[in-house]
Amino acid sequence: MALRELLIAAVDGHRGADAADRLCEACVALLDVDAAAISLVFDGASTGTLGSSGGAARDLDELQFTLGEGPCLESVLRCSPVMVEDLAHPAESRWPVYRRAMLDLSIRGVFAMPVMVAGEYVGALDLFRTLPGRLTGDRFAGATIAAELAGIPVLDLLDTDLHAAVSDPESTAWAELNMLSRAEVSQATGMLVAQLGIEPAEALLRLRAHAYSTGRAATEVARDILERRLRLQ
Repeated sequence: MALRELLIAAVDGHRGADAADRLCEACVALLDVDAAAISLVFDGASTGTLGSSGGAARDLDELQFTLGEGPCLESVLRCSPVMVEDLAHPAESRWPVYRRAMLDLSIRGVFAMPVMVAGEYVGALDLFRTLPGRLTGDRFAGATIAAELAGIPVLDLLDTDLHAAVSDPESTAWAELNMLSRAEVSQATGMLVAQLGIEPAEALLRLRAHAYSTGRAATEVARDILERRLRLQ
């Protein structure tokens, strides 16, 4: 069976986040990578992880939101793949904080393929490798196909169809997806604004900084704030 058919078969009969997870699992099985995740990106910021090949992959993807830098953000900004075969190479200087965090987690190669839905770049398929090396030939082609397929569970999440997203200028589809993703972080940020009397940007920065300094995901910190188990100063 051809690579395209194997990737399609992985998501056949599944929808939404379940399809996204299965697609990421297929990427690990077929593309010689150790972890995969699908990031959602809006307004230049990582706003959610739609699917992943497992908990470790989700954590790797989450770091891009916590730190505010990484391959998925650059891929969407450039509207093109971002391929880093060795984060430890002396000439590699992108994303200094994210790169150090990845190396600490024994990740050497990162690859991000932009995901497009209805003419809009809405995220990226992120692939991670523990060993350095290029993603070439059939594996690069497979990553391109997987990024195309990743648009399907995004549409499922919107509970809309491609025609509606393209043809309706009044559609709130993108705003709805933005609201669905990282909702807990947004709510916790609002709580910090009220508690501390600070601007939303500073509140989000404090939340992210606490997550990074404690080695936790931003969404986990947000839950603690919302459930009043944590109060930031």
